[in-house]
Amino acid sequence: MYRITHQTHYRYTSPVDVANHVACLRPRELPHQHVLEFDLAITPNPAMFTERTDYFGNTHQIFSIQSPHRELLVRSHSFVEVLNTRPDPSTAAIAWESARDRIPDDRSTEGLDAYQFTFESQRIPLAQRYADYALESFTPRRPLREALLELTARINADFKFKSASTNVSTTVEEVFTKRVGVCQDFAQIQIACLRSLHLAARYVSGYLRTIPPPGKERLVGADASHAWLSVYCPSQSTNGSDSTWLGPAWIDVDPTNNCEPTTDHITLAWGRDYSDVSPLRGLILGGGSHALKVGVDVEPIDQSLPQPTLA
Repeated sequence: MYRITHQTHYRYTSPVDVANHVACLRPRELPHQHVLEFDLAITPNPAMFTERTDYFGNTHQIFSIQSPHRELLVRSHSFVEVLNTRPDPSTAAIAWESARDRIPDDRSTEGLDAYQFTFESQRIPLAQRYADYALESFTPRRPLREALLELTARINADFKFKSASTNVSTTVEEVFTKRVGVCQDFAQIQIACLRSLHLAARYVSGYLRTIPPPGKERLVGADASHAWLSVYCPSQSTNGSDSTWLGPAWIDVDPTNNCEPTTDHITLAWGRDYSDVSPLRGLILGGGSHALKVGVDVEPIDQSLPQPTLA
């Protein structure tokens, strides 16, 4: 159980006359994740506010500020329960080539949804060099999950994590060449590799609980927004019999930390790449230059205490 605070603070050098923004800050409701409460506070008070569900099922908060302002403060508060759902080892025992070949002909709802994540997107190109890098792990007839975990480990080892080394305009090509980036880059690099093999992979945004070193207290505000990815595994039979047929599944992997996400990861949204799930974006009139400060706090809640009521 987590209490999550996400604060975004803009300061402008001259007044903003009109601002229209879209926020993507409400965590998703999932079989393993339940949103108990969510609240969004915006200063200055918006003249218009509404919520909608986007194409991918994410919740967007849309608001307009129509009075001059030099600061914008957007603060979300969430109470979220995350269940431990470590993947079954038999999941994705299917050979990766079989998974790849089934996706284009799969007319099920799940298959059609997955197929859109095999293509190039705004921030993630497809290229032979990404496929060649992935093929070192995706050897002939290797089980999808096994190959996926090795590729995740290789990206973690080959690429250096360096805070503030890139920004939202840094391309996948630049990161692949320089081998340095942040979690957003690690996720998009791995997605580029997988899609270049014609596998379905989607970008996931969320939060990561930070666990302090032994003997150290947890620091408030030391957490961060995070990014990882999910890979689609079509329906499969474990022994050739319909009685052991496994339904389709998405397998999450985190290349920044070389792990499969469990209860330390809280899912916020997913899409083709970062541009679909940016926490806050918009258009402003005026403002000059700006300074931005973002703070995230992911606080585990003592389960012995009274819990929030369902929203």
